[in-house]
Amino acid sequence: MSRKTAIDTVNLCSHERPAHCEFTLHHELMERVTGLSRHDEGFEQRFRELWQIDFVWYTNDGPVPRDKLGRQADMGHARFMADGSDFRDVRTNPFQSPDEVLSFDAVEEYGLPNSDDLTAHFRASHQQAKARCPDALVPGGFYDTLVSGAIRAFGWDQMLMAAADQDRFERVLDSFCELALHHFRAWARTGIEAFICHDDMVWTSGPFMHPDFYRRAVFPRYRKLWEVLHEAGIKVIYCCDGNFTMFLDDVAAAGADGFIVEPATSFDILTEKFGRTHVLVGSHVDCRTLTFGTREGIREEIDASLAVGLPCPGWVCVVGNHIAPNVPVDNALFYYDYLSRHWRR
Repeated sequence: MSRKTAIDTVNLCSHERPAHCEFTLHHELMERVTGLSRHDEGFEQRFRELWQIDFVWYTNDGPVPRDKLGRQADMGHARFMADGSDFRDVRTNPFQSPDEVLSFDAVEEYGLPNSDDLTAHFRASHQQAKARCPDALVPGGFYDTLVSGAIRAFGWDQMLMAAADQDRFERVLDSFCELALHHFRAWARTGIEAFICHDDMVWTSGPFMHPDFYRRAVFPRYRKLWEVLHEAGIKVIYCCDGNFTMFLDDVAAAGADGFIVEPATSFDILTEKFGRTHVLVGSHVDCRTLTFGTREGIREEIDASLAVGLPCPGWVCVVGNHIAPNVPVDNALFYYDYLSRHWRR
């Protein structure tokens, strides 16, 4: 692992190999790789060293969760961890009608913390994250930006019904933008080199609102948010689950310096259009292939990734939809062994 490899990659300086990142909580895999218990000190750091993790995914939305500050839906949580300990059933939604959503103001509901205190919080929490990953690049980041903020606040049903009234819903999104902007300004004063702006604005099948609405109400607000970071010399890497292939040009035009994508977004189109100009965190490798496919299928996805990714100086290779805990360990080991033997430029 190498922080320098990640920094150079983010700055589009080609290395002998792409930078490497993995979004993983696969403890059985990590134990096999390290020979340590998940409870041992230095467990995660040792895994990152052995798997040459140069770039660490990190976000922080502030010192107090929004559900402690005001109303927020609780949609529960599906089982992800192998023991199911993260499962949580759906709870009551405090928003019972679209009108309640459309009269919502995120700034009024959640408040704006003191700017200096917020900057100090982000700086301290980021330093702690860097201390846990001393040999990797740890960016700053924010998770519930605009659309993700609305989904989290209102739940899917109420949000989608409210979004049908585009003019009023745009005013709601504007309040989330003002809330995020306050936090982005604090992040901009922390001295970070890069920043992950996360916003899940689409589904696996694509946009769930009219494309014209995204272009009118979402992307211009991204530009407003990212200008604050750019003024501080910070690279902005945009992260969105699902398929936003049709919006790649829009996100780039709004000012994104890079993309973090799942396999649902076309990696071929991404590398073809932005391979020389942007940071690209992704690949063709799909966790569904790692879970249910064959080694030949895994090899084919790695080969396809290398073919289009290696010419890109800003490529950070990753299984974009996570190495989930139900991925067979032997398949995950095969993935990394094959990748690391063939990723030299």
